[in-house]
Amino acid sequence: MDILSYLLAALTPVNLLLAVAGVVAGTIIGALPGLTATMAIAVLTPMTFGLPPASALVALGAIYTGAIYGGAYAAILINTPGTPSAIATTFDGFPMARRGDGDLALTLANFASVCGGLVGALFLFLLAPPLAEFALAFGPVEYFWLAVLGLTLISALSEGSLLKGIIGCCIGLLISMSGSAIVGGDIRFTFGTQALFGGVNIVVALIGLFCVPVLIDLVAKPDAHLKVTSSLRGFRIREATALAWKGKWNLIRSSVIGSVIGVLPAAGGAIASLIAYAEARRASKTPERFGHGEPNGVLASESANNATVGGGFIPTLTLGIPGTPPDAIILGALLVHGVRTGPNLFSEQSQIVYTFMFGLLIATILMLPIGLMLGRYAFRTVIAVPKYVLAPMIALMTILGTYAIQNSIEDVTIMLTLGVGAWLLGRAGFGPAPIVLGVVLGPIAEQGFVQGWLIGGATDQRFETFFMRPIAATIIAVAAIIAFYPVLTKRLQTVVKRNEDQ
Repeated sequence: MDILSYLLAALTPVNLLLAVAGVVAGTIIGALPGLTATMAIAVLTPMTFGLPPASALVALGAIYTGAIYGGAYAAILINTPGTPSAIATTFDGFPMARRGDGDLALTLANFASVCGGLVGALFLFLLAPPLAEFALAFGPVEYFWLAVLGLTLISALSEGSLLKGIIGCCIGLLISMSGSAIVGGDIRFTFGTQALFGGVNIVVALIGLFCVPVLIDLVAKPDAHLKVTSSLRGFRIREATALAWKGKWNLIRSSVIGSVIGVLPAAGGAIASLIAYAEARRASKTPERFGHGEPNGVLASESANNATVGGGFIPTLTLGIPGTPPDAIILGALLVHGVRTGPNLFSEQSQIVYTFMFGLLIATILMLPIGLMLGRYAFRTVIAVPKYVLAPMIALMTILGTYAIQNSIEDVTIMLTLGVGAWLLGRAGFGPAPIVLGVVLGPIAEQGFVQGWLIGGATDQRFETFFMRPIAATIIAVAAIIAFYPVLTKRLQTVVKRNEDQ
C-alpha cells in the first residue's frame, strides 16, 4: 500500500509539471556543446530551493536524465558530443546523419535513452543497498585496472589502423597529464604557460577535438553538411522500432553495463558508453560496420550513458558518495533541503526517496514523447539552415560553451589549439576518439596507479595489491579477453577455413 502512495505522490500535477519542465530544460542545455549535465543541474538547482524535498529531487532527476539524453543531438547532427557521455554516439550517429538518416538516428537515440534510463532506475529501485556495498569494494587499484580496461577499447575505436589508435591514445594521455599532478602536485607539461597549471578540462578537450575539425570542414568543403532527402520522413518510428527490437540484447546488455558502471564513483557515462560500444562491436556479427553508421552503435552508447543516471544515484543516496559529478551537486541540494543520505535514508525518509524514484521513472518515460518532438525540431532546423549561417552559429556556441565552463579565455585558446591539432591529425588518418579516450581515462589511471603503488609500498605487497585482489583480478581477466579477442577470433577463422579447404 505504501508503494501505491509513493507512486500517487510522484503523479501529482506539480511533480508531473516539474518532470516535464526538467526534461525539456535538461535536453536543451545538454544539446549545446560545453553546457554539460553538471552545468545544467548547477544552473537550475537554486530554482528548486523553494520546493518540498521530494519535488526538488524529481525536478533535479528530470534535468539530469534530460541533459544526458540531450547530448545525443549535437553528437548526431554536428559530430560534437553535447555532453562527455555522448562521445561514443558520434561514432555512428554522425555517419548516419551524413547519409541522410539523422532523423532515424535521433529516434534510435531516444528509444535507447528511455530503455537505459528505465533499467538504471529499476537498478536504483531494487538493488541500491547491495550495489552500494559493491562500490565500496573498489579501491585505487580497481580504478586503475578499470581505466586499463577502458584503454583496451582502442582496438574498437581505431579507424583502420590499430597503431594510429595507440598513438592517438598516447597523445590523449599526455594531454591529460599536463598541469598539476593529481597525487603529489608536481607541475608538468605546462611549457611555461600558467593557463595549463590546472590541466586541460575534459569538456574543453572534447569540444576542441570534435567540434573544431567539423567547423573547418564545414567551411572548407562545398558539400552540404548533412544529406537532405527530397521529403522529410518524420520520426521514422516503425524503422527505429524494428532496429531496436533486432538489437534488443544489445540494448539490455548496454543498459546493464551503464547501470553497474554508474554505481562506481567518478566513472560516469563517458566510460560506460565507451565500454558498451566496444562490447556491442565485439558481439556483433558485422563489426566492420561500426564507425560507418551502424544503428547498434547508437543504441549501445545512448542506453549505457542514460543507465548511469539511476546507477549513479545508488552510492549518492545510500552512502553519501556522489556516483557522478552531477550527483555531487544533487547531494549538495539534498543537504540544503535537510535530507541526510546514508543507509537509514530508505527507512527514515522513505516518502522522499521513493517518491523521487517513481518521479525518475516517470521523467524517463516522458522523455519518449518530449525527446521525439525536440529531436524532430532539431533535425529540421539543422538541415534547413544554410552552411554560411550554421558554421558561425556552431562556432559561437563552441566558444561561449568553452568560456562558460570556467569563465576563462585561456580555455578557449586551448580548445582552438587542440581543435586545429586534431584537424591536422585527422588529415593524417588519426581519429579523435582514441585521443579523447586517453584524455578521459588518463587522470583515473594515474590516480589509481600512484595511490595503489604507495599503498602496496607501505605494506611491502605491491604485487598482491595490484594483481591478487579479487575484483582487480576479474577486471584484468576481462581486459585480457577484450584485448585478445579479435586476434583469437581471426586465428580461429583462419584455422576453420584451412580445415574446410583440406
